[in-house]
Amino acid sequence: MGHCCSKVVTDNDDVVATAGGGAVANNHHRPKPPPSPAAHQPSAANGNTPAYSFTASPWQSPYPAGIAPSPSPAGTPRRKFKWPFPPPSPAKPIMSALLKRQGPASAKPREGPIPEENGGGGGEAGDRPLDKSFGYPKNFGSKYELGKEVGRGHFGHTCLAKGKKGELKNQSVAVKIISKAKMTTAISIEDVRREVKILKALSGHHNLIKFYDAFEDAQNVYIVMELCEGGELLDRILSRGGRYTEEDAKRVIVQILNVVAFCHLQGVVHRDLKPENFLFTKREEDAPMKVIDFGLSDFIKPDQRLNDIVGSAYYVAPEVLHRSYNVEADMWSIGVITYILLCGSRPFWARTESGIFRSVLRADPNFEDAPWPGVSAEARDFVRRLLNKDHRKRMSAAQALTHPWLRLENSAVPLDILIYKLVKSYIRSSPLKRAALKALSKALTEQDLFYLRAQFELLEPIDGFISLENFRTALMKNMTDAMRESRVFEILSLMEPLSYKQMDFEEFCAAAISVYHLEALENWEQIASAAFENFDREGNRVISVEELAHEQNLGPTAYALLKDWIRADGKLNFVGYTKFLHGVTIRSANARFHR
Repeated sequence: MGHCCSKVVTDNDDVVATAGGGAVANNHHRPKPPPSPAAHQPSAANGNTPAYSFTASPWQSPYPAGIAPSPSPAGTPRRKFKWPFPPPSPAKPIMSALLKRQGPASAKPREGPIPEENGGGGGEAGDRPLDKSFGYPKNFGSKYELGKEVGRGHFGHTCLAKGKKGELKNQSVAVKIISKAKMTTAISIEDVRREVKILKALSGHHNLIKFYDAFEDAQNVYIVMELCEGGELLDRILSRGGRYTEEDAKRVIVQILNVVAFCHLQGVVHRDLKPENFLFTKREEDAPMKVIDFGLSDFIKPDQRLNDIVGSAYYVAPEVLHRSYNVEADMWSIGVITYILLCGSRPFWARTESGIFRSVLRADPNFEDAPWPGVSAEARDFVRRLLNKDHRKRMSAAQALTHPWLRLENSAVPLDILIYKLVKSYIRSSPLKRAALKALSKALTEQDLFYLRAQFELLEPIDGFISLENFRTALMKNMTDAMRESRVFEILSLMEPLSYKQMDFEEFCAAAISVYHLEALENWEQIASAAFENFDREGNRVISVEELAHEQNLGPTAYALLKDWIRADGKLNFVGYTKFLHGVTIRSANARFHR
């Protein structure tokens, strides 16, 4: 578990503080790390490297001793930014929020999400005693024999254990032990309660750590899970000299995408995806992989935005630092992992957490230097579409599984919650907006339609048509307790207009396409031009500036700009059509028209 803060680090070019409080020499490209804490030990269901510390690289250089690497890719985040004054540190508000969370000055630093400004935290213990009773069984000692410690994080540690009786008799398990003494705020207590709830609700997916039970006593909470003996993905990367072949990387990424798509459909965002949080069940090369550590995870409704800053600095998405994000933040983290697998270095790097955050917000990943010229164009495109700073243009997990780079992996395409969000917006939009989207869908190639065909089939159309009942049934087939907790089903009430109509594949394509996703494609200009021709031929109609402003939920102050969207014949021009597809958000409208 972790949040975006770290121990004090130095900006000295020669020394960088390590996660363990030591120091390592800086070779001006990448610091040389200590070995992974879990190396050569049976890994268990706990992140062994504390995610709250981001000062040192976990990556050993793949270059021979004495050979300095090229400036890419570790040098990319260190490019010079031409600012008239030094930019403010993105870490300052994060550290300020952390201090508020920690409460009294005497309290030790704790792990967990940094709450909203009004989320409480400090001073709670002085107001009233904290209730640290979770309602879990108290007979851990009678059911399990605790063994040696195999991993330690800031908030807890993991031990081997063996079942004494019942279904797990003589079976080895992993036990995550969380000290109640470190639960010094109501938020930290709720973090543990939520972790257990998520593990219990989601357990069952083949790429997700299996949860057995939770116990407590006066000192600790005990979370009993399956034991994974194959080590961390991080250790596998290091053992391969820092990078994977494309084919091996595909097998890893497909497993990650499958379990993340499952979590997102259930309304769970992980928020701390990194190589340390993926374990192999066995030591064999082809052993399946499991995602662990849901200590920072949370339930989230499809249209909800979270604002607490959590995660691990090298993998945190830009919108998390901007305090407004949804499940797309996990996709950014997968993009970082894929980048590392394919080239052996991080896409965003700096000596301090402030520098890392600045790099994430402003720098672009380097795809020019070795080994990227030898990586396939499909793989580069895959990573680019995940490391897009505009979260709206990022692929979803289900969509990424249909990307050309992974399409031959024969992985089943899971149901995508994104489809529900897009269809909901479509059926509640105006006739003109629906006509514009239909024209856009007709411009798509068969390759672009691959993902949409897969999603349409998952809705199990009857005689080629789907209705609200198809969407409801598809959710029911995939439902877990997590889906109830995150209230995913509430989206169906916003799709009520589908109760009175049916939708064929052609209209489904219009409803389920994302304009932002299409904009991320290299051939977007050709798609947009073909779409406008369709729209001009079939859906374009005369519209006044007043009507257009009403369509966009804008006031009279926007009329001057909207005039540029309309041709002399009163219909939308090409620029107006592409702008109309997006709509204008309240924020951008205020910025443009109310300054």
